[in-house]
Amino acid sequence: MTDEPSTEAESGATVDVKSAESQPETEIVLELPDGLRAELKDPLGPIFEEPAALLSVAGESVIAVGDMVTYHLVEAGRPPDVAFVDERTERSAIDNGVRKTVVGNGEAWFDRRFEVANPSATLTVSLLEALLAALDGGPPTIVTVYGEEDLATLPAIVAAPDGASVVYGQPGAGMVHVEVDTTVKEHCRSLLERMNGDPPRALSMLAD
Repeated sequence: MTDEPSTEAESGATVDVKSAESQPETEIVLELPDGLRAELKDPLGPIFEEPAALLSVAGESVIAVGDMVTYHLVEAGRPPDVAFVDERTERSAIDNGVRKTVVGNGEAWFDRRFEVANPSATLTVSLLEALLAALDGGPPTIVTVYGEEDLATLPAIVAAPDGASVVYGQPGAGMVHVEVDTTVKEHCRSLLERMNGDPPRALSMLAD
């Protein structure tokens, strides 16, 4: 894992983080082709505006992808079991208050923390390894991504157990809730297979 960057800021300020390109060991295994971008804008499940309504249908295990999704779940009293954050929302730095709630205020939301590099529109080996480690049945885990965490939704669905909930943000709409089952796993596998890079290697990692 990489050393934690210095990102101190005054209360109420926004905080930016290092780019993935400045982090070591960025081995890209998949890259999003332009032809797949429009398809990925379609939500993979129902959209919720209120965390309480989403949590009323969520599974026993909850995986969150995104800072604001993680923040809303924490504020609703149900921190996710696994969270992927990149300290940005819709490509802007998150408010420092949100950051402190999610990753920096010392509360025991997450007992285990990983840091990985993952440039925009890619999936790296280190992100997939962190995902698998986070899903090993251990303590609540937060993965800080230097770069962008958006595509983590797809391998999270493929690797998560049936019945788990994967939650991610839909810009301008709310939070998407995906109940993991065989059908949605196969759909996400097919999307990963259509990416540039080495889909067989990525899917082999997720199958282990």
